[in-house]
Amino acid sequence: MSTKDTVALLAGGVLVVSLIGGSKSSPATAASPLSNTSGTLPGLAPITKDADKASARALIKGLRVKGRGPKTGYERTRYGDNWADTATDVPYARNGCRTRDDLLARDGHDVKYRQGSRCEIVSLRLTDPYTGRTIDWRKEHADEIQVDHVIPLAYGWRMGTPRWSMAKRVDFANDPLNLLPVDGAANEQKDGSGPAGWLPPQRRIRCAYVTRFAQVARKYDLPVTREDKDTMLAQCR
Repeated sequence: MSTKDTVALLAGGVLVVSLIGGSKSSPATAASPLSNTSGTLPGLAPITKDADKASARALIKGLRVKGRGPKTGYERTRYGDNWADTATDVPYARNGCRTRDDLLARDGHDVKYRQGSRCEIVSLRLTDPYTGRTIDWRKEHADEIQVDHVIPLAYGWRMGTPRWSMAKRVDFANDPLNLLPVDGAANEQKDGSGPAGWLPPQRRIRCAYVTRFAQVARKYDLPVTREDKDTMLAQCR
């Protein structure tokens, strides 16, 4: 399968949707984070079943806790160039497309590409997991959809990423597990906050959101604050 194919689970089978040129049909329904540990399936589906909430709480309980450090020395470039295709050890890495376009293609419906390009997306429809609104997006209004780092880069900096290698920071910044295309205004409200400071306005998605936050923290062995951990557990009762 080409690195520009998306694999979506649909009705127990596998649907391969080519992203090469033209447009892409609608992807599968948003996936639960519990069944999407690679981050390559689209969206963020609510966690509603008691057994799944128990699994989410177990994941969150295993996170390390530490106090938040200073933001001294933080710059976006500490994680590499913005959306450059330079990561080495995450899905979509070095496939020739900018990370932002990879994520728009993963989550968007009715995706259309610039003529002659297999990467540059010019329009799509997105169901925003944070607010629940449907966004008909055009590239000339690019900021209406922003690709959120579920664990913000500034948060990561304050929790220990300055001690990481540059290669690990670049992976963290471009890992699809840590990335969600969302409503731009909601993302700007979130800024660099952890769950104790910000949660998605759409309450039904909050357990799924903190589960994804926990998955990223666990994958990269990144601690969270005590307040954030307590808030995360409270969303999945």
